[in-house]
Amino acid sequence: MGDATEDRRKAADLPEGDVVRILLDQHARIRDLFAEVKAETGEHKKQAFDELRGLLAVHETAEEMVLRPATKRVDDRGAKVADARNEEEAEANEVLKDLESLDVDSADFDAKLAEFEKAVDSHAEAEESEEFPLILDSCDESERQTMGSHMLAAEKVAPTHPHPSTAGSTPAQFAVGPIASLIDRTRDAIESAAS
Repeated sequence: MGDATEDRRKAADLPEGDVVRILLDQHARIRDLFAEVKAETGEHKKQAFDELRGLLAVHETAEEMVLRPATKRVDDRGAKVADARNEEEAEANEVLKDLESLDVDSADFDAKLAEFEKAVDSHAEAEESEEFPLILDSCDESERQTMGSHMLAAEKVAPTHPHPSTAGSTPAQFAVGPIASLIDRTRDAIESAAS
């Protein structure tokens, strides 16, 4: 199982704005949020899950739009790694959508969340051990800085809820993502105002 402290330590070894640093910091935050969701109850648990869901949705979308194309360009191995990570993200979107429909205080939610956490952790570990080294070896610091800027820009227009029909597909993310994002962010604002 991955460790948020270790992710932050690895991130600190990279320059500010480096795409891999950004992703490692996000992996750490995702791990923190899983712990928070498991520790809380009621409205605090729902808020923590909403933050986790939103971070995962924008994180995965941005990876598919920015990181995966660069990984695929490395070589045949990179293409296989990128395809495997995209498949995992497509599966995760389905589970995240299911979790969204459950009561956060139910036993079903807790059981499904525990399984989901293991899958997300396994996915992050595969990125960190297979994909990030490919990017670090094949892209110079300037390229990784540019990718970091693109990653942050993509996250600003990425959907905040899972959309299984677009997950795992870079072209679908570019075509549908901004529209889904507008709908999601409007829905989030309405729900926040109603609370």
